[in-house]
Amino acid sequence: MATRTAPERRIRELVRPDVLILDDFAMRQLSAAQAEDLYELVSERQSRSLIDTSQQVIMNGPGYRPNKRPKKPTDKCVKSPVR
Repeated sequence: MATRTAPERRIRELVRPDVLILDDFAMRQLSAAQAEDLYELVSERQSRSLIDTSQQVIMNGPGYRPNKRPKKPTDKCVKSPVR
């Protein structure tokens, strides 16, 4: 059996709880390795509860919504330019 690295062991520990809380998530940008670890953790926790708290605005990401929200309720949605 292969020896697991410390990050792999930590991910295994975080997969076990019924509920996992990520507090102050995304306060700093993740490295590529950290993003991969997070993806693995979330994937491994399939069908288990995950609570994510953050002070970051997630709706401003480049691909979050294909349409811009109307400024007034009477305005129509406007298609965002394709990037």
